[in-house]
Amino acid sequence: MMMYKVLGVIIGLINFQAAVAQESPMQLWYTKPAATWTDALPIGNGRLGAMIFSGIAKDHIQFNEETLWSGKPRNYDRPGAAAHLPEIRKLLFEGKQQEAEKLAADKFMGLQSEPGDRQQWVNTIKSGEGISGRPELESFNDQSWNTIQVPAYGGWETVGLPNFDGAVWLRTTFEVKENLLGQDLILDLNRVRDQDFTYVNGQLVGNTDGTEPRKYTIPAQLIKKGKNTIAIQVLNYFDKGGIVGYKDTARAIGIYPIGASVKSGISLVKPWKYKVQDQQPPAVAQFQASYQAFGDLVLDFNHPSGATKDYKRILDINTAVSSTTYTLNGVKYLREYFASQPNQVIVTHLTASRKGSISFDATISSSHHKSVVRKVNDHTIAIAVQVKDGALRGESQLTIVLKNGAIRIINGKLSISKADEATLYLTAGTNFINDHDVSGDPAEVCRKAFSTLKNQSYQQVKQRHIQEYQRYYKTFSVDFGKGENENLPTDLRIEKFAASKDPSFAALYMQYGRYLLISSSRPGTQPANLQGIWNDLLTPPWGSKYTTNINLEMNYWPAEVLNLSAMNEPLFKKIGALAEKGRHTAKTYYNANGWVLHHNTDLWNATAPINASNHGIWVGGSGWLSQHLWEHYLFTQDRDFLKNEGYPLMKKAAEFYVDFLIKDPRSGWLISTPGNSPENGGMVAGATMDHQIIRTLFKNCVAAAEVLGTDDVFKTSLEEKIKLIAPNQIGKYGQLQEWLEDLDDTTNKHRHVSHLWGVHPGNDITWEQNPALMKAARQSLLYRGDEGTGWSLAWKINFWARFKEGDHAMKMVKMLISPAAQGGGSYTNLFDAHPPFQIDGNFGGAAGIAEMILQSHTSYIELLPSLPAGIPYGAVKGILARGGFEFHINWDKGKLVSFTVFSKAGGLCNLLYKGKKITTPTEKGGHYKFNGNLERI
Repeated sequence: MMMYKVLGVIIGLINFQAAVAQESPMQLWYTKPAATWTDALPIGNGRLGAMIFSGIAKDHIQFNEETLWSGKPRNYDRPGAAAHLPEIRKLLFEGKQQEAEKLAADKFMGLQSEPGDRQQWVNTIKSGEGISGRPELESFNDQSWNTIQVPAYGGWETVGLPNFDGAVWLRTTFEVKENLLGQDLILDLNRVRDQDFTYVNGQLVGNTDGTEPRKYTIPAQLIKKGKNTIAIQVLNYFDKGGIVGYKDTARAIGIYPIGASVKSGISLVKPWKYKVQDQQPPAVAQFQASYQAFGDLVLDFNHPSGATKDYKRILDINTAVSSTTYTLNGVKYLREYFASQPNQVIVTHLTASRKGSISFDATISSSHHKSVVRKVNDHTIAIAVQVKDGALRGESQLTIVLKNGAIRIINGKLSISKADEATLYLTAGTNFINDHDVSGDPAEVCRKAFSTLKNQSYQQVKQRHIQEYQRYYKTFSVDFGKGENENLPTDLRIEKFAASKDPSFAALYMQYGRYLLISSSRPGTQPANLQGIWNDLLTPPWGSKYTTNINLEMNYWPAEVLNLSAMNEPLFKKIGALAEKGRHTAKTYYNANGWVLHHNTDLWNATAPINASNHGIWVGGSGWLSQHLWEHYLFTQDRDFLKNEGYPLMKKAAEFYVDFLIKDPRSGWLISTPGNSPENGGMVAGATMDHQIIRTLFKNCVAAAEVLGTDDVFKTSLEEKIKLIAPNQIGKYGQLQEWLEDLDDTTNKHRHVSHLWGVHPGNDITWEQNPALMKAARQSLLYRGDEGTGWSLAWKINFWARFKEGDHAMKMVKMLISPAAQGGGSYTNLFDAHPPFQIDGNFGGAAGIAEMILQSHTSYIELLPSLPAGIPYGAVKGILARGGFEFHINWDKGKLVSFTVFSKAGGLCNLLYKGKKITTPTEKGGHYKFNGNLERI
């Protein structure tokens, strides 16, 4: 594994680094417990993550281990795919997009996992196995059944059947009055996931297998006056299940006359009776694996009755410690939670102001059906889990240390009574070793973690945790001055942020992004996925995978500029593993050298195209990830990293594109095809984004070869190729063209703005080199609009910062930090809302605020290039620039006051502020102070 010189520099220069004490505390805090998962507060050590709910009588800690995924080692590449590449290209050149997409869907997509026998399972369910009696009959007695809300707009997982797939019976009744008799009626259920058998008064009125809307006709002769019965057998194969109704929740499912609407009929939006028939459907074929929830720790407190006062829950970003405090019957209770990297445990510490006041039961459970709890010793329990239809199994162990009091283990539950203090240590492991080895011992992972606790007090464990965390966190500090709402709880600050003057909340958001990156991507772990490391579902949105056409890369935008370079290590390790798999994919699909990565990957490092051919065949992943390797060199000036790790991977990615590019028969340019402009417009020949990525990679390889003094022949060949790649073009609306042809639609508000990649995160288009293209890119963004999902809003912050329009960028910040809605925003715990939750917006937003303060992607390092009026005062310490420079910057009333440059590698430092440029020579380790006029002081 590589060693990071930059980390050594950070540690060795701790006196130069910023103290984290802020004018306003860097805390998220609330006056009530979490009601939902996105209210809960996240903690993590890179490998283990947990969500803290902080209930009073019942505390819930939902936890994850980074390597618990579905799937198994397998070949994802479709043999013989390359044989169809010429025909796909030919069809695209002929303008036959649909034909090309159909051929690609049939012959060019990756291999899915092996499915189970669905028909056999359906037949078994239809036979009545697993259910007593005949629930479809009107006379069936369902009084003992539980109730569930129908429809479940987010799937029945959200209303009482978490992580459930299988067969469920649902029953309800409806009252029919005289005016509805004698006519056929419509039963409108809209969408059901996945198959339904729907009965009215014992008669089958409809059966559909799919997600198309259900509108079944109920014959008039089947309806009677008074009470009627509906019984629906729902078969859910995978992911969200049940009657999910309309996306527009104002529209009700129900019964009404033909030609009318439910407003003149009977609404069926209400609690229904339900009974699970079977929860083991056969395996569903999957292109890639999904990140898995691991388990839940629940603490049931034996509190005396009484009113609770002074409740508060906090996440302290300075220390990475969450806490819950409240007073009950004169006793003050304190709980502290953190995820320790040195000890590899999730810690919960309970104290009270009166001795003997700590009494509770602790249980661990899992939504995995194959899970077993056992006693390990007199103070430790364990749960073993097996992922359904997958190769991975895991074990979590929970041990407890008491100060006084008593402990018993009853039926797999830890029962604690009358303790003065209690400390719970939770850990977990799996049998995952790497993408082709699953021979690990989960129990040994737990034992190893617990062995580090020997002779360690709680305070020692906590102190080690804080010291290790702050080693990264303290490299950067930010102060944007006081905010008018900074004394309000975080949920209220989110509600008020858009219409208030609260710059300190933007500063908190930056540090929260850094906190989340440290917590989900420590050296030696897996990289942060779509949800970082936090997930409570077995079928999470988009598999909680690594989406590489924006989302994985956005996760790491803050790493360099916000002084967390070491957090890149998991990403770089994964790039190396993807390059290995990607070599096989490059040969199988394109008969090309080098390596390729399409738009998604998973724990097993899949690199083949997946999902649908209209967006899944995109070859930019390897080029975009290679940009991170080069950026790491630019920020750190670590030549050894470039030589031994970065450049070899970049070169192999470039070799693929050298073979992949093809001459366009009309223009004569070298273009990328097949491809798409994610995820907009379908399969095309010559997407602008592809060309920007490839051109930038080639330029970076040329520069890297010059730094290393190597590969002259290869470097020269790339220089020639660069001249031949299709250039950026300005279209008829003054916009930057998204495709080779001028096809842009000015009314298109698509969340992806992929053709602006060259503006950010790339530097293919800059004000310095090509202002006309920057104006065209700006026009494209104006057409695309401000609205977007969470990560899209975050990307737009970065765009407007690069356009040097700080007030517009700040407008996007306020949209990002607003209550979560259909168009993005932030949840109560400040998690980014796609929606649902995706963590990339948190990271992209933090990086975007940094872009307002410092930019270094051109030949000059520009200070305060996009400072908004809403942040008139600031003191930022530890922000990094390309070239190996670290800055402390102070401004007031919107103007630069002073700054200090620390040079990590020496060399010329080119500075720009308000049009004034200076160049100052620096020496390695030197500090250089300037005033607001760029004069040395």
